[in-house]
This record gives sequence, structure tokens and C-alpha cells, in this order.
Amino acid sequence: MEAASGDSKDGAATKPAWAGGLRVAVRAIVDYALPPRCPGCGAIVGEDRQFCLPCWTSLDFLDGPGCMYCSIPLPNALPAAPVACGACLAKPPPFEGAPAAVAYGPVARTVALRLKYGRRTGHARLMAQLMTRPLMRLGNTQEMLLIPIPLHRWRLWSRGFNQAALVADALTRATAVPHDHHLLLRVKSTASLRGKKRREREKEVSGAFALAAGAKARLAGRHVVLIDDVHASGATLRAAAKLLQRSGASRVSALTWARVVPDALMTSNIFDFASLDSDMSDQMMTGSPHGQG
Repeated sequence: MEAASGDSKDGAATKPAWAGGLRVAVRAIVDYALPPRCPGCGAIVGEDRQFCLPCWTSLDFLDGPGCMYCSIPLPNALPAAPVACGACLAKPPPFEGAPAAVAYGPVARTVALRLKYGRRTGHARLMAQLMTRPLMRLGNTQEMLLIPIPLHRWRLWSRGFNQAALVADALTRATAVPHDHHLLLRVKSTASLRGKKRREREKEVSGAFALAAGAKARLAGRHVVLIDDVHASGATLRAAAKLLQRSGASRVSALTWARVVPDALMTSNIFDFASLDSDMSDQMMTGSPHGQG
């Protein structure tokens, strides 16, 4: 006797033959009403989390040679040779490697701001997808622990989520590298670092972070990778890295979606890296690189 429709021969339930067709039909209706759009400009594209061709080609992927400490691009360096930039030779940062997926430009900025202020939380998965390769270049993933840069509780309550934590979640799903959202705490509400000089930025973030109870035991022997959306002046990342470095982590690195790079190194970047920071003041993103949605 043949198995009834929807049941396999061994008695396990299977989906009826028409279920696949129904899913395709529903997807077609949804795509017609709410078609996938480019996260950079809003143009209609073929799949979710897919850039249109102009936005994709405008992205500067930072996969060339860079400083062994801060990972700022060094176009004239040999790809396999460890080399440091002048700033890191003068004063090495508290992290070993701080790669980013892309240079900070119009499209990268739009994606970050739409996640942060436009509540397009699906953009975190897009960021993580493109951050996976630079994460793998940081070393043995078995030793890594992802720690998102935390928000102060007042900013978290007002925004409703921490964009860095969403990116860390997505990276864990993509790579199986574990994350810990509660190990690092932000105990000081800092003002925007925009426009401040280096010494002023360092003073503003001094004492901004603390460790949760029992954090030192969880840090011991781990390669900590700090996760954030934008790396600009680096003051926030350095403050967090110093604390983790002093608290028992075997190594501290940083990984971001976008890195603000001086014009001399990335000619398509139009932003002043000294005027920005990952703690950009809360503002609603308006406009887009191609004048659409």
C-alpha cells in the first residue's frame, strides 16, 4: 500500500508536493509588492542584501597590504611583508590588527546610518557577510571571542538596539566564532568626538569602559576581536582595547564594517577621517548616494 500524501514510506512526515510551489508563489507576490532594494541607494535589485552595480563598484574593499597594527592601507607595501605605519611606529596602539571590510565612503556611510538610525537591522547581516574575510585574516578563529563595542544604557534605551551587537551576532552565525555581549560595559556616557583633537578624544573616552563581574576569567588566553560599525579616529576602539589588554586577553584586535581612510591613501574617499568617530552623534540619515530612497 502506498504511503499517504505528505508521509514518507518510513512514517516520517514530509511536505506535500504543492508546498514548494506555494512558497514560490508567495515569494513572487511579496517581491512584486515589496521588491528587494539596494541597501546603498534603494534601487530595485534581484535578491535581498544585494547591491546594485553602481553601488557595488563604488565600494573600496580593503583587502590590500596594510599596517600590521592598525591595518590602515599601505598601497606601496609588499603584500606579505609585515610593516607598520608611521603613527603606529611612534606609538603602537593596544590592538594587533584592525581591518575593515570597506573604506568609508557614500555607500558604506549610507548602509551604516540606515542600520543605526533607520532601523534597517537586516543590514547587520550584510555587513557581517563582507566582514567575514578580514575576520579570518586575523588568525586562528578557535581562539577568538567577538566583543561588540557597547552602548551606554541611556543610548541603548533610546535606540532600542546596539548595532555592533547585531553585527557580532551575524558574524557568529556566519563563522561560528563565539561572541559575548555582556563582558564589556560602557559606564560613561560620552559626547560626540566629532571635530575634537586627538588628546580631547582620548580624554573623552577615558574611563568609559569597565568589565562585568567574572570577565577576567572569560578573557584569559583569548584573542578578543572588538566589533564596531565605523573606525574613524579609533579613540573608542583604543580605550576598549587598553582595558581588555590589561585584563588578561592574550591578544586584542578590532574589526569594523568601514574604515575612514585619508584621501592620500584611498582617492575615492571624500571624508575627513579626523572629524569622525564610531560614536557619531545621533542623527537621522537623509538622502542617498544616487538620490533614491
